[in-house]
Amino acid sequence: MSTTIDANSFPVYRGRMEYVCLGCGKRFPIDELLYTCPECGGVFLLENLDFEQLKKTSGAEWRALFDARAGTKNTALRGIFRFYELIAPVLEEEDILYLGEGNTPIVKSPANLQQTTGVTAAFKNDGQNPSASFKDRGMACAFSYLQHLIRKNHWDQVLTVCASTGDTSAAAALYASAIGGPVQSVVILPQGKVTPQQLAQPLGSGATVLEVPGVFDDCMKVVEHLADNYRVALLNSKNAWRILGQESYAFEIAQWFDWDVADKCIFVPIGNAGNVTAIMAGFLKLHQLEIISDLPRIFGVQSHHADPVFRYYAVEDPTERLFEPVQVTPSVAQAAMIGNPVSFPRVRHFAERFEAIGGPGAFQVVQVTEQQIMEGMILANRNGHIACTQGGECLAGATRAGKLGLISPSELAVLDSTAHQLKFVDFQNMYFQDRFPPEFEVTPNPEMANLPTPVIDASERDRLPPEEYAVAAATNIVNRLGLEKK
Repeated sequence: MSTTIDANSFPVYRGRMEYVCLGCGKRFPIDELLYTCPECGGVFLLENLDFEQLKKTSGAEWRALFDARAGTKNTALRGIFRFYELIAPVLEEEDILYLGEGNTPIVKSPANLQQTTGVTAAFKNDGQNPSASFKDRGMACAFSYLQHLIRKNHWDQVLTVCASTGDTSAAAALYASAIGGPVQSVVILPQGKVTPQQLAQPLGSGATVLEVPGVFDDCMKVVEHLADNYRVALLNSKNAWRILGQESYAFEIAQWFDWDVADKCIFVPIGNAGNVTAIMAGFLKLHQLEIISDLPRIFGVQSHHADPVFRYYAVEDPTERLFEPVQVTPSVAQAAMIGNPVSFPRVRHFAERFEAIGGPGAFQVVQVTEQQIMEGMILANRNGHIACTQGGECLAGATRAGKLGLISPSELAVLDSTAHQLKFVDFQNMYFQDRFPPEFEVTPNPEMANLPTPVIDASERDRLPPEEYAVAAATNIVNRLGLEKK
């Protein structure tokens, strides 16, 4: 490959991909949508059989190509498929669906926040994706592959279905609406467990929204039954194409830091474990191709209300570890309220590979409380960020890791704010107004509460002439703020 690059041209390289079962190792062709192994029920990875060909191109050439594509005007290469060869190199240009996803910024925290937490941190704002969450990365890939199958097989009707606590449903409904035509979107939500903002998104995109009493795990069981027994396209993280798209998060971090991530610690909320899986997989690909020379360290973060992966890795001897699902209790980090993560086998697989290269501590899991999560979100947003509760979970995790001596002041903690702050304003209001039910175990700190304060009684507006009313209101403000005359 030449270093003279036309970044606007769609790649000519094509790979050959297969599903690989992490349980029994059997392989299956990708000419149909598969989610779990027909032989053993294990989860899949997608493998490019021609990945070795990519090694014929030097790391320097790959860096130059991806940097050149960062300014491309080619729609198909503007988003996550800037890294086409590393994601799903079986798609044609016409298959790729782009709605503006990817390329989200990394914003360094101001000195005040760093002094408060004791860690040097920056947020990657994935809430600046089109549906306001990181799920758009995976949906861009999953729906692009779905378009490929629709075109190839001349399908006239496809029903897409997902279980969700909010972000997955919003992204799935948005991308389904963009394709339209044969694609119909159905989302299944835990009744009463989704914020009004998150519920409004799939409804606004025209999806059929169905509610199931219970939590996410209950919805997931329903969706799994549908996918196992009926012709539907499953869009949860069991869908290996979604995981591929989410690898772009790792590629973007590496590119943002000029392909040097040796002193970076990446904090990711675990939830259903798809994102932390994808991020590890992405960095490993970059390392294999010598695009990066060192791996960052990866920290998964879990709430004490849903912490099966933390409990697994809390056992120091790997031979004695046993994964057991847990019964979850309410969490402000809704996407993390999952007691039996679908992608845990993927986590274990990639964590072993990460530690084989990076050594002990290359992958770790920290546990935080609901109180710490809420206060992490509020603290972040009082210091220039737009973090969701999952972003607050990451800040809490980094702070906890710093206190435990797991990260040093010289390392930069890159925190995953998976969604936009505005999706979770109800939890912020519950904190400010001291309205959390006891099961959340959140007791607001009055010093962190922030509520509007009336400055003048409404009756004064009717009693006073307009000019006097304005002066009276302004005088009250002056007295409250202690303003001095010019």
